[in-house]
Amino acid sequence: MGSQLSQPLENVKVAAPYEAPFPSNPEPLATPGAPTPAEAPQFNNCWSCRLLSGSGLIGAGAYVYWVARKPMKLGYPPGPGTITQMVIGISIACWGIVILTDPKGKAYRVG
Repeated sequence: MGSQLSQPLENVKVAAPYEAPFPSNPEPLATPGAPTPAEAPQFNNCWSCRLLSGSGLIGAGAYVYWVARKPMKLGYPPGPGTITQMVIGISIACWGIVILTDPKGKAYRVG
């Protein structure tokens, strides 16, 4: 009348994992000039992706700047935290502008 935990455990046979032999044709070494996996881009920037992320970053930067500026409009003097928040907001918005303009020209149109 005991529980299953008090009963002796049954021996269960487990199959050994399959070990693949060494490949007969190993991958060739990288040629000098071919991009390595670390250098290859993970994704390609399309126009719609840049438009969406760039405008989102500009909006986020404007919001951060606006929240920092709101107490100044009420007459409070800006402190170091407020100035830092404004600089971070401007930086985020500038990041969005850089994504939109694509200064290096790496993006291409998909379509």
